[in-house]
This record gives sequence, C-alpha cells and structure tokens, in this order.
Amino acid sequence: MERLNPRARSDPYGSRINRTQSPLRAGSVPYLSIMLGSLLPVLLIADVMPVVPPLGYLTLVAWRLMRPGLLPLWAGVPLGAFDDLFSGQPFGSGVMLWSLTMIAFELMEARFPWRGFWQDWFTAGLASLLYWLATLLLSGARVTPELLVVALPQALLSVLLYPILARMVASLDRFRLARARRIG
Repeated sequence: MERLNPRARSDPYGSRINRTQSPLRAGSVPYLSIMLGSLLPVLLIADVMPVVPPLGYLTLVAWRLMRPGLLPLWAGVPLGAFDDLFSGQPFGSGVMLWSLTMIAFELMEARFPWRGFWQDWFTAGLASLLYWLATLLLSGARVTPELLVVALPQALLSVLLYPILARMVASLDRFRLARARRIG
C-alpha cells in the first residue's frame, strides 16, 4: 500500500510558501548580466561604424529602473571600470558616467518614486542618449556633423532596445529569485 504524505494532502501550496532563494544566485545574476552586456559588443564588432549600443550600460539602466534598490549606489564604479576595459573608451570614463547615472537615478527615485513603463522608457532613452553623447565627447575623436550622423543609428538602437532589455532583466530577476532546488 502506498503511503501518502499527509502534509502534501492538506497543504498543496506549502512547498511554494516561505521559499528560500540561493544567496549566490540572488547576488550575482545582476552583476554577471551587466558584465556580459559589456562583453557582448566586443563579439559584434562593426568595422566601419559603431552600430552595437553599449549593452552593459543599458543593462545597468534596465536593472536600476526595474529593481531600484537592488544595486548599491557605488556599483557604478566597479561595473564602469569593467566596461572601460572592454569598450575601448579611455579608462575612467565608464567609472564616471556609470556612477553619475547611478546618482541621477537615485535622485530621480527620491523625487519620483512612482513610475510606469513609459516613464522608464523615456528615462532610459534619455540616459542612453546622454551616455552616447558623453562617450563620443570623451573618446578623444573630433566631433563633426558627419561623425554624429554616422553614429546616430547606435543612439537610436540604444533607445529602441530598452523594452527588450527590460523584459530580459525581468526574466533574469525571476530566475534570480527562483527557489533553490533541494537535492535528495
């Protein structure tokens, strides 16, 4: 005769209540996804003109807008330094710009704690355009109208990519908070 677990019969939702997450996964997924975003444009190199947007920065913005309290304010320093190593920008530009972004978002969150998707998309688009312009100025290249026209597709793609990255970050957040599997 088969023995049934009396708790499973009386509490069908007991396994989902008071669940525990893996601390390693909960703490590392945002940072690893941002670092992977910084590495990805290196693999997708365009010879003639920059087309691939700064995916590491956009992933940082998406995490910050989707989960405001998750990344500490100082996270822009190490993540910006990591991005500087692979982006080709002068070292320190990512540290400064990512830190300024984190500070600006912190101030915005204190002033406007309520937001919706459209406000987040506008904020992410504005931040990505300002970041694009600042990196263009800090790169050391002579900024000409021709350079702006050639680099404009990268800026437009940065703005249009936010909804896709927001959905990706939401999926990663669900994975990050998923219950750890028990072995045995």
